Amino acid sequence: MSFRIALSGLAAAQATLDVTANNVANANTTGFKQSRAEFTDVYATAFGSIGSLDTGAGVRLAAVNSEFTQGNIEFTGNALDLAVNGEGFFTLSDQGSSVYSRAGAFSVDRDGYVVNVTGQRLQAFPALDPQGNNFSTASLGDLQLNATDAAPRPSTTADIALNLQADATELGAGAIDITDAATYNYSTSLTSYDSLGQGHTSALYFRKTDTATRTWDVRMVNDGDDTQSTTVQTLTFDDLGQLTSPQPVGFGAYDPGNGAAQMNVSYDFTGTSQYGSSFAVSSLFQDGFSTGRLSGLDITDSGVVQARFSNGQTAALGKVALANFTNPQGLTPLGDSTWGDSHSAGDRRLGEPGAGNFGFLQSGALESSNVEITEELVNLITAQRSFQSNAQVISAADTITQTIMNIGR
Repeated sequence: MSFRIALSGLAAAQATLDVTANNVANANTTGFKQSRAEFTDVYATAFGSIGSLDTGAGVRLAAVNSEFTQGNIEFTGNALDLAVNGEGFFTLSDQGSSVYSRAGAFSVDRDGYVVNVTGQRLQAFPALDPQGNNFSTASLGDLQLNATDAAPRPSTTADIALNLQADATELGAGAIDITDAATYNYSTSLTSYDSLGQGHTSALYFRKTDTATRTWDVRMVNDGDDTQSTTVQTLTFDDLGQLTSPQPVGFGAYDPGNGAAQMNVSYDFTGTSQYGSSFAVSSLFQDGFSTGRLSGLDITDSGVVQARFSNGQTAALGKVALANFTNPQGLTPLGDSTWGDSHSAGDRRLGEPGAGNFGFLQSGALESSNVEITEELVNLITAQRSFQSNAQVISAADTITQTIMNIGR
C-alpha cells in the first residue's frame, strides 16, 4: 500500500514540476496566465466504511487552473498592440468559432482584417456612424481596416472671422479689380473643394466704400478667374464695430471646368468686425475636403477604432468587444494564449471597454505574462523536496519488505 501511496506522491511532484516548468517557459509570453496544480487526497475504502483507523491512499491531480491576475503593461508604440487594463478578454473569431485571449499583439492581414499571430480575427461592434457616436452592440463582426480612398465632400459653407481696420483708407464706390491692388484694401484666401475633391483657391477682396456708414464691398474670385464670379456683397457695421448686415451671403455659382458640379459656397461673415486694430484673420473654415487615403489608426481607451485619412478626416471603424465570464478559471485552454467556452465558465457576457466591470484598453501596449519567476523557483524547490521525500518512502517500504521476506529464511 505504501508503495502506491508514494508513487502517487511522485506523480503529484512530477505534475507540479511540469506546471512550474510550463510557467517558467512562458514567463515572456504576451498575455500568458500562470497555471497552478491543485491536488486532492484519495481514500481506497468503500463508501460508508471510512473509520478513524483508515489511512489515505495517496494523492491525485484534481485540476490545473489558470490564474487570471493582471500582468504588467509594457508600452510598444505600435497602435495595433492592445492591452486590457482590468477584467475582460479579447473576442476572436477562429474560422467562425469564438475564442478568447488577453494577448493583444495584433496586425493586419492581406485583406485588411485585424488578426493575432495565428490569424484569428479580432471582433468588434460595428460603427453606425463615421463620427463614432453609436455602435451596434447587439452584433459582432470582424474588425477590418478599409484601404479604399475616402470619398471627397464638396464645399457648401464657409465661416469667415476677421477684423477690417476701422481707419483704413476710404476708396469709395467702384469696381474691385483683382489685378489692381489700388481697388481694394485687404485680401485673404482659403481653399474650397469641388465635387471631385479638387481644391480651388477662393480669394476674398475687401474694399472700404463709406467711412460714415461703415460699409465694405466684398468680392470672391476662384482660381484667379474673375470672369465667372462677379457678384459683390456689402458688409455693414454699427458704431461699436459689430457686423449688422444679414448673413450668410453668396457670390454665385462657379464652374470648375473639370467635369465636377458647379460650386456655390455660402459665406458667413458673422465673426467679422470693424475695430481700430489692424487687419487680421481670426479663422477661415469651410466644410469640404479632398479624397483621402488611410494614413493611420487611433484606438481610444474605450475601444473605439478611428481611421485617420490623409485629408484630415477620421472615420470610426468599430469598437473593440470584450468578453467576460462568471468563472474565468473554468475556460478551456486552447494554446496560443487563447481559451474556449466551457460549461463551468458560465455564460459569456459581451461589453464595451470601460463599461461596467470591463477594463479599459491601452493602445500601443501589451500585457506581459503574470508569472512571478521567484515564486516559480520556490515551487521548483518544493516539488524537488516532495519528489525526494516520496522516493525516500519507497526506499523505506522496500527495506521493510526485505526485512519481512528475510524472517522466514
